[in-house]
Amino acid sequence: MSKPTKFSNFVKSRSPSSKKNDKVNVFVDHLKNTRDCKDKISGQTGIIYDERMVEHQCLWDPNYPECPERFTRVLERCREYGLVQRCVDIQPRKATSEELLKLHTPDRIELLKGTDGSPDAEALEAISSGYDAIYIHPSTNELALLAAGSTVEIVDAILDGKVQNGMAIVRPPGHHAMKSEYCGYCFFNNVAIAAQHALDNKGVERILIVDWDVHHGQATQQMFYDDPRVLYFSVHRYEHGAFWPNLRESDFHYIGSGAGKGFNVNVPLNKTKMGNADYLAIWHQLLLPLAYEFRPDLVLVSSGFDSALGDEKGEMEITPACYSHLTSSLMGLAQGKLAVVLEGGYCLKSLAEGAALTLRTLLGDPCPIISKVDEPSLSIQQSVLSAVYVLRPFWKCLQFQGRFDVSKVGSKKEGTYFVPSVTFEGSDVKPTTFATRNCYPVQNRETINLLDQRLDKLIKETSLAVPKHRLCFVYDERMASHRNVNEPGHPERPARITSIYQKLLEYGVLDRCYRLDARDATREELLWLHKADYIDEIAVTAGKKQSTLNQLERQYGSIFICPDTYSAALLSAGSSLQIVESILSGESRSGIGVIRPPGHHAECDEAYGFCFFNNTALAAKYAIEIHQLERILIIDWDVHHGNGIQRMFEEDPRVLYVSLHRLDIFPLKPEESDCNVTGTGPGAGYTVNIAWPKRGMGDTEYLAAFQQIIMPIAYQYDPQLVLVAAGFDAAQGDPLGGCKITPEGYGQMTNMLSSLAQGRVAILLEGGYNLDSILHSMTMCAKALLGDPLPTPRFEPLNPAAVSTIQRVVSHQQSYWSSLRFHVDLPEGDVLPPCEVNKKLLSIEEQLEQLQLELSAASNEEPETITEGCVLLLEASVVTEAPPPKTLQEFLLLQENIEAMTQGKLYSVVPLSWCPHL
Repeated sequence: MSKPTKFSNFVKSRSPSSKKNDKVNVFVDHLKNTRDCKDKISGQTGIIYDERMVEHQCLWDPNYPECPERFTRVLERCREYGLVQRCVDIQPRKATSEELLKLHTPDRIELLKGTDGSPDAEALEAISSGYDAIYIHPSTNELALLAAGSTVEIVDAILDGKVQNGMAIVRPPGHHAMKSEYCGYCFFNNVAIAAQHALDNKGVERILIVDWDVHHGQATQQMFYDDPRVLYFSVHRYEHGAFWPNLRESDFHYIGSGAGKGFNVNVPLNKTKMGNADYLAIWHQLLLPLAYEFRPDLVLVSSGFDSALGDEKGEMEITPACYSHLTSSLMGLAQGKLAVVLEGGYCLKSLAEGAALTLRTLLGDPCPIISKVDEPSLSIQQSVLSAVYVLRPFWKCLQFQGRFDVSKVGSKKEGTYFVPSVTFEGSDVKPTTFATRNCYPVQNRETINLLDQRLDKLIKETSLAVPKHRLCFVYDERMASHRNVNEPGHPERPARITSIYQKLLEYGVLDRCYRLDARDATREELLWLHKADYIDEIAVTAGKKQSTLNQLERQYGSIFICPDTYSAALLSAGSSLQIVESILSGESRSGIGVIRPPGHHAECDEAYGFCFFNNTALAAKYAIEIHQLERILIIDWDVHHGNGIQRMFEEDPRVLYVSLHRLDIFPLKPEESDCNVTGTGPGAGYTVNIAWPKRGMGDTEYLAAFQQIIMPIAYQYDPQLVLVAAGFDAAQGDPLGGCKITPEGYGQMTNMLSSLAQGRVAILLEGGYNLDSILHSMTMCAKALLGDPLPTPRFEPLNPAAVSTIQRVVSHQQSYWSSLRFHVDLPEGDVLPPCEVNKKLLSIEEQLEQLQLELSAASNEEPETITEGCVLLLEASVVTEAPPPKTLQEFLLLQENIEAMTQGKLYSVVPLSWCPHL
């Protein structure tokens, strides 16, 4: 009988038979997703449009803002940048009746069809006047069918693998088109129709719709309000209902119904002049956390550009370049399956520029630098926190705000809590006819000129340079000569770099990289950060007998030295500088360094923790000394605190050092590495320690740290270069780290960082001691920098210790970084009024009594909606004389109408919930 192994004993000890209440452990191959994406490389971008879409125009008002120039200017700008020529042309087509009938009623389809080719402008205007913000042209039906069908077609091209992502430059727009009513320049709901098509026919299970048009896409919301397969996320101007479409349902507390409750997200903008900082805060604090938990199979963007600077409708101040960043962050989702569909946007210059920069991002070009990101406005803080409050019962990711008993609000310190409230300043009264001319805001000439000048300045100052090489690469086998002669099985072994190199070859990554020659760091370069005596001490080890070197090892305690250590350390440091030079000279956009020995523990005068010269710190210093950079971001995701890097820059605001590490393992110096250590002197606030107190942190926790802390601070800091001290010892399976980040988790973090500094990102190998984990993780980082589609990272409930750590970091950093303004306490329980459409069915007597009470109170408010589908049969009653009826209630209470309803000659039918007249 064979002797049981330790592994078999472990399995036996965890089995149900050995321990009554223990759960069965399922061993999952955490590298499967990486293996599966071996051959998935950056695909092409599709574009779909039809030149006939210029025909749709208003015959009776030549100044109507939804004009043909919206279409032509976008195409012209995309062609000027050479973007259309780089895309795959997808042939447009009309939507079929079957596709339309999934979401629209037959009568609306037939009505529009009946206008096809009509020469009667007066009749077309009369029909248009029955709908809010609509004009109908003789070609409108054909073009609305083309817009809807083309949106379906671009989605099909993406889901069928013909292209990786795509843009539909279509009009008329769609997101206001309701099931049974045209509205807001829209006839058929292009994005909603495409989403329904994907759900019904393409095996898609979850779709994220991001609607960044400045007007709420109420129709898209209505169509999926109870459907958990669609996460609808809208950011829109609201002003408590005073802004069009003036609906209560556009507020934050309308979050879906039935099975779809929690899957409808509204972020209302309650003031104008919202800018880049506000939108980025929405993305980091709300959209991206929800999206990564939702794990969509497809992302659709209802892409209105009327929040852009200069738009007379939106009156917001998003710069065109910011749309590139909003798009880039979505490209890490759904394995890159992303379709951007044109909706609104009425300042032609900002519309064209924003759309072109969005398409440029889809094509894989680097995000342009955006102007300095300041503090999110108080209004946006309130809107985000209100949304978090109503959504957190449904989402595991929204757990960073504390809770308090609202009855004890008096004891709370101001600024540490927020109580959401609902205010509606719009009107529930909807007209039966609508203006068809001069029914839109118009800017005066002075305002137009000033905004035009601002836009021209922004466009002129926006660098759109694209380096020749997307990714450079350094590796030299001589670095493998550094080895532990006395302990061949030491975890910091030569196979760490040789195995990564072989995996990069196997995955075809190196064929797409620009290879740089490794070089030694010079003595002058080392002296930037290391002391001369220390450099000499390491230099004399070259070629020495191993017995002599063993004594030096014991002196340092946490290193090993062999006769080739010094030469390998020089190569490792010098190769880091080679990458930085290639990036900052404009030769390469980004780079990876497969180098060793590592460096982030090395002090200015001491070898420490397997490290001799501080590679990443020297790379930062090189950028400062040679290229005069003023802002460098170092992200150190090695599971051990990078004490050496921190100490070298703790007083220097030119380097923002962020470390994610375990506090309870080497180097075990909490006085240097805990969350309350933030830098000193002029460097105060430029050291950020995210110190996990225990093992077990994975993709969920690290991505949360990026969304809640790192990316908000990074955008506010505005780095010119990003360096990653890339230890992979927090990877699942690492014998030292005890954490569980997957390769795709590292890929997602790399993708987020690549939107900074025009993509100037260098990944420099530090630790990581499980060969399978590090070779797959570095490969996934390289694929992310190459723009390859990334697998969806693992999502698990947040570790409570991670939540506490992130809260601690924010508490210590928010005095330095105004972007961290969202960690306050929110009330326990429900403090908001109900927003359900359906109400209790009232008896005839109760209905009559309610109407009479409302009338006698002379209320100006509309009554609450009664349950859909019910019929009011009001009993006869004596009603005193009243003025001519002005409302439906007054009309129903007329004596003759009460008698008619009692006799069954008159009925009042409450419409279904999707009826546009609600």
